[in-house]
Amino acid sequence: MNFNARKAAQTIAYFCLKNGGRPVNVLKAVKLVYIADRESIRHRGHPIQNDRHVSMPHGPVNSMTLSFIDGIYGDNDFGWSDFLSDRQNHDIGLARSSISVTDLDELSRADLGQLDAVWDQFGSMGQYQLRDWTHDRNNVPEWEDPDGSSRPIALEKIFEAVGYPESSEHAAEVKSLRSVDEVFSRV
Repeated sequence: MNFNARKAAQTIAYFCLKNGGRPVNVLKAVKLVYIADRESIRHRGHPIQNDRHVSMPHGPVNSMTLSFIDGIYGDNDFGWSDFLSDRQNHDIGLARSSISVTDLDELSRADLGQLDAVWDQFGSMGQYQLRDWTHDRNNVPEWEDPDGSSRPIALEKIFEAVGYPESSEHAAEVKSLRSVDEVFSRV
């Protein structure tokens, strides 16, 4: 998997910008990133992030994104710290106040449109409201209680949950495109 930490950081930075430049609660940020991927799958046939999706006790998350928020990669942050400051208590914010939308070069116009739609629908919700929303099987049927641990969410399950009739075929196509991207990223 060719995870793009810079793109994930820019996604959260965009949510901070939508929040008036203020930090966003970590739980809220990871829920918004997951929902954005899910909605991108629904509307565009692929997620915004090339990340692993997992069920965790507080709901579904993008695993690598959460690891970067938690500082697991330290100094080897692949552009993360260009956009986001270190986690402060339960919040994550912009690395500097001068960041603007024009700095977010990893996000396409379509990505930004999808992020706007997610913010418009979910941005006013608090972190626990979002957690509860993602725990509701009517909203996010692919989430399964991992009993205090984590459990992978197959891309096929997300495609199926958002209404793709040939979910396995669509997921296989996304995985195939990811493989091609990985080959070319090594060249």
